[in-house]
Amino acid sequence: MENKYLSVAALTKYLKYKFDSDEHLRKVFLKGEISNLKKHSTGHLYFSIKDESSKINAIMFSSQAKKIDFDPEEGTKILVSGRISIYESTGSYQIYVDEMQKDGVGNLYAEFEKLKKKLSMEGLFDEKHKKKIPKIPTKVGIVTAPTGAAIKDILSTIERRYPLCETYLFPSLVQGEYAKEDIVRKIKQAENYDLDVLIVGRGGGSIEDLWAFNEEIVARAIYECKIPVVSAVGHEVDFTIADFVADLRAPTPTGAAEMVVPNIADLERLLSQFRIRLNESISKKLKLCKLRFNKSQNSYILKNPMILYENKKQQIDIMKEKINGYITNKLEKEKMYLSKLREHYLLSNPSALYENKKQKIDIMKEKINSYMINKLEKEMMHLNKLKEHYLLSNPSTLYEKQKINLYNMIDKLEVINPLGILKRGYNVTYNNKKLVKSIKDVKLNDNISIRMHDGIINACVLDIKEN
Repeated sequence: MENKYLSVAALTKYLKYKFDSDEHLRKVFLKGEISNLKKHSTGHLYFSIKDESSKINAIMFSSQAKKIDFDPEEGTKILVSGRISIYESTGSYQIYVDEMQKDGVGNLYAEFEKLKKKLSMEGLFDEKHKKKIPKIPTKVGIVTAPTGAAIKDILSTIERRYPLCETYLFPSLVQGEYAKEDIVRKIKQAENYDLDVLIVGRGGGSIEDLWAFNEEIVARAIYECKIPVVSAVGHEVDFTIADFVADLRAPTPTGAAEMVVPNIADLERLLSQFRIRLNESISKKLKLCKLRFNKSQNSYILKNPMILYENKKQQIDIMKEKINGYITNKLEKEKMYLSKLREHYLLSNPSALYENKKQKIDIMKEKINSYMINKLEKEMMHLNKLKEHYLLSNPSTLYEKQKINLYNMIDKLEVINPLGILKRGYNVTYNNKKLVKSIKDVKLNDNISIRMHDGIINACVLDIKEN
């Protein structure tokens, strides 16, 4: 009876034989998007090829990978050819890729780059907006899934490194259609607590698994959060939009815990160093004070305080001598100045000052009289010339000349006077107050005005004839 039961290895070998012997699976052409790409140190490429609904594991050995003319990246759309077979150790089927060529950028990767560029231009990634992470936090919030390796690693790391810190878990969906809204809700909920720092993240996975942290609403919630945010999404090679907008990016959830809280052992060593340095500083200070005290005790001044008084007394005597010398010199100078004043010529002959002023006044009188005599003589000469002038002796001559000039001007005005021209039989015609210079300026039935020298004739145009 037991012969009818197959081992797993036997079944796997049978299925592998079926795959390998099927001519339709020996050369398969696939198109899709690279996911979960891992580049081995040997040069082999391990990845998945996926589309909207399915994916298949793939491997490309280094001998074939060297022939690729581009650098494969997560999300790159590709065209591949190879054979389908089963990997016996896991019993999973996969494609062994022989050739690969690029087929454009994957949709998810394109969306990632588009959003990254948009938020970068808005300034959400700028360093000036980054908040500082406190060195020794007392309360740490965590937005992640309540189960899984990420929360365990974070809590165990914080407990090991700094057990004095309080942790607050805000359980959230981190994968799937509703994850982005739930993450945003939990970030806003965390702002109601008095937290020092907030860790937002999850464990590793494919680009699809991590996509909730590439959503715009999550990025903006992190940017607007009042608490310093540390992103901890996936592994060290995984980068999401949340990493760029967060105040600090951690390579892993464990790394986030290590970056957020200090190591208690390091703090103890630091406190020990501070204690030693403080003791040394106090000891040096006490020694210095003791030396100063001993020096003060042995001071010559303290032992002989009268010396200080004697020095001051001597200084006062010197100052007195200087003051007395200054006063004496000042008095001598003033006495000399007073003696000079007493001996001055004016004091002994005060009338000399008056005589000097009187002499100056006499000189000024002579100058004024001379000036007035000269001025009168000039005016008399001018008056005599005027008397001798022809027009003064014959004033009617000036009147006759003015009269002749006036008649000449009147004759000239009469010549150019337009009314004088009208008196000779000429007239001026207007049409609507405009001067008529030609028959073209009027038309039949126009009302015109004819200006004569003695009045105006109003008329109507009944006929127009050209010369």
